[in-house]
Amino acid sequence: MSDDTATSPGDNGAELPGYADSLDELQSILATLESNTADVDLLADRVQRADLLIRHCRSRLDDARFRVEQVVSNLDPKSPDPATDA
Repeated sequence: MSDDTATSPGDNGAELPGYADSLDELQSILATLESNTADVDLLADRVQRADLLIRHCRSRLDDARFRVEQVVSNLDPKSPDPATDA
C-alpha cells in the first residue's frame, strides 16, 4: 500500500499530496504570492492552503524522524529509546 497521499484531521478528510508534491505546491503558492499578481479574492485561500501543506509536511517529517530513530535504536541495543528522550 502506497503512502503518497494522506488525510489530515484539520482538513475535513480531504486528501493531501505526498511530501514532495506538497513541497512543489508550496513553491507554486509562494511564487504566486511573490509575483504581486495574486488575485486578492484567492489570496486568503492560498495562504490557508499553504498553512495546511506546511503542517502536513511537518507531520510527515516528524513521522519519518520517529521511524528512523526506531530503526537506528534497533540496530544499536545500547542506544537509548527515542520515545523516552522527549
